[in-house]
Amino acid sequence: MTEFIQYDAETIIKLFGRLDENIELIQKLLKVSVKTHENGLQVSGEAENVGMTIMLLDRLKVIIESGDELDKNKIRQCIDLIKDDMPDEIINLNSDIVTVTAKGTQIRCKTIGQRNYVKAIKNKTIVFGIGPAGTGKTYLAVALAVAAFKANDVDKIILTRPAIEAGEKLGFLPGDLQTKVDPYLRPLYDALREMFGVESYMRLIERGIIEIAPLAYMRGRTLNSSFIILDEAQNTTPEQMKMFLTRLGENSKMVITGDDTQIDLPYGKSSGLEAVKILKDIDEIGICRFTDKDVVRHELVQKIVLAYEKALRKEE
Repeated sequence: MTEFIQYDAETIIKLFGRLDENIELIQKLLKVSVKTHENGLQVSGEAENVGMTIMLLDRLKVIIESGDELDKNKIRQCIDLIKDDMPDEIINLNSDIVTVTAKGTQIRCKTIGQRNYVKAIKNKTIVFGIGPAGTGKTYLAVALAVAAFKANDVDKIILTRPAIEAGEKLGFLPGDLQTKVDPYLRPLYDALREMFGVESYMRLIERGIIEIAPLAYMRGRTLNSSFIILDEAQNTTPEQMKMFLTRLGENSKMVITGDDTQIDLPYGKSSGLEAVKILKDIDEIGICRFTDKDVVRHELVQKIVLAYEKALRKEE
C-alpha cells in the first residue's frame, strides 16, 4: 500500500532530522518506506503500518509547528502512543510546563507516565514514584518542588537519601556534614543548581531554605510548610520509611522515589518501599509506577531495562 501526504519543504526537513536520522528511525520501527515525492511524502508498506505512520507524521508536524524540536527519544515515545492507540496524547504530552530552569529551559513531561506522576504530585499529599533508572522520577520531583517554592506554596525544600553505603553512620568520615553527605546527594544538588542557578541555590542553602541531609537526620522532626523528597527509597528499611512518613507536618507535600529492582540493603532485609502495599488504599497518597517506556535517557538505557526485566521474569 502507498499513500501520499502534502508537506512543505521546511516541515519535511525537520521531520527527517539531522542526516535523516528521524525518518530512518520511523521506517525501522514502523516497518515502512518514507520518501520525498513532489510536494510531500510517499509512505509505502503494509496498510496498518502506513496508517500508523501517517497518523504519526501528522502529529509530529503539529509538534514542529508549535516550535518544539524533534529528537529520536521523542519520536520513540510518540510511536509507543500510536501503537497503544493513544495518538491524541501526543499533542497533549508536552502541553504543560512543570517549571523553567535558571537558563530559561522549559521542563516538560516527556511520557504519559511522567505526566500522570506530575498530576499525582500536584493533587496528592504523598506520592510514591517507583520505576527504573532514567524515567525522571527525581528530576521531576525536584522541578515540582522548585515550582511550589517559587509559587509561595511552601517555605522550604527538603531533600534526603539513605546513605546506605555508610550504613547511615557518617561520623567516622572526615569533614563536616556537607562534605560527608555530598557523594550520596550529588544528583539532587545538580538538579537544584540547574533549576535555581548556582548563586540563588547557594543563597537558599545558606539561609536554610533548601536543606539536603541524609535520612537519619530527619528523626524527631516535624516538617511544616515544606516540599520533602526522599530519593533512593528502595534502600530504606520499613522502620526508616515509617519514621520518614510520620515527619509530615501542616501544609507539606512528600515525594518518595525509588527503584525496587536496585535494592542495596543487606540480603534478606526488607525495603521500605513495601509501604506502598500498606498505604495503597489511602486517598491522599498516590502511587505511580514507571516502565521501560518512560525511560528518557539514551535509547540504550531502555533496552538495558527491558533486558533485566526479562531476566528477572525468567528467574521467577
